[in-house]
Amino acid sequence: MPNIIIVKDYLLALHKKLCDVIEAIDGADTKFFYDHWSSDKGSGVTCALKNGEHIENCGVNFSHVFGQQLPPAASSRHPELVGRPFEVVGLSLIIHPKNPYVPTSHFNLRFFLSSLTDGTPIWWFGGGYDMTPYYGFEEDCKHFHETAKKACDPFDENLYPMFKKAADEYFYIKHRKEPRGIGGIFFDDMHAWDFDRTFEFAKSVGNSFILAYTRILVRRMHTPYTQKERDFQLYRRGRYVEFNLVYDRGTLFGLQFGGRIESILISLPANVRWEYDWRPQSGSPEEKLYEHFLVPRDWADYESPEGQPNKA
Repeated sequence: MPNIIIVKDYLLALHKKLCDVIEAIDGADTKFFYDHWSSDKGSGVTCALKNGEHIENCGVNFSHVFGQQLPPAASSRHPELVGRPFEVVGLSLIIHPKNPYVPTSHFNLRFFLSSLTDGTPIWWFGGGYDMTPYYGFEEDCKHFHETAKKACDPFDENLYPMFKKAADEYFYIKHRKEPRGIGGIFFDDMHAWDFDRTFEFAKSVGNSFILAYTRILVRRMHTPYTQKERDFQLYRRGRYVEFNLVYDRGTLFGLQFGGRIESILISLPANVRWEYDWRPQSGSPEEKLYEHFLVPRDWADYESPEGQPNKA
């Protein structure tokens, strides 16, 4: 039987671990602000870090919310649950580093529980993680996707390609006709096995994110950069904002549910810029991002045509 309490305990433990690891990487003076909140719709803790040594802003959210009926963002895909009470526990992280050579990354994991009118429990897990580079490195993309694949393969070797494809399709800015980044894995309505095995899979994904991303963060955060790279990073962050406000299901769910707005919008970057009809110079590293990295690839099995990791 589904057990929301043990999922909640796991997510709270992972929440603390993520905050501890990020604080340790950024430096001794970097600390998260812990904001515990509660309302008639649930409770949670939002941890915010800003103006760190290497991290511009980072949000790590845990929430346990409940309601008497699903908001449209969810009920449109589950008409059988219209008007049914539900509860959700979830954890999300978004990290926007200062250095343009360090990618932005996003992770979330959630568990949904409801029931049909006859009392039959309806439950599933959802989540995944993705990465949004500003300057691409093949070795980073390969490591990120290899780690995701290793988290999935022990359960079913068909999962990674399926969830990788889902991420490529989901993290796509339709009005720009371009991906948000290099993708990762994305899954929803996950109840392929019984509760215990599906929960083990969710934990495998959750535990793998730290390895997938922090190795890249540590590798790139001291890379020298100029104002040109910084300006391009801020420009590309605009795409991140566009996706989150127009397409992101979690953001839409929270806004329609009437959730805590500070926690919902913590995913947005602290600094961003737009520029009218900007185009990269031919042959530039910025153009390479568009033409080589913002293209769906089989990164987990990718081999550079030159046989060497990308150093651009």
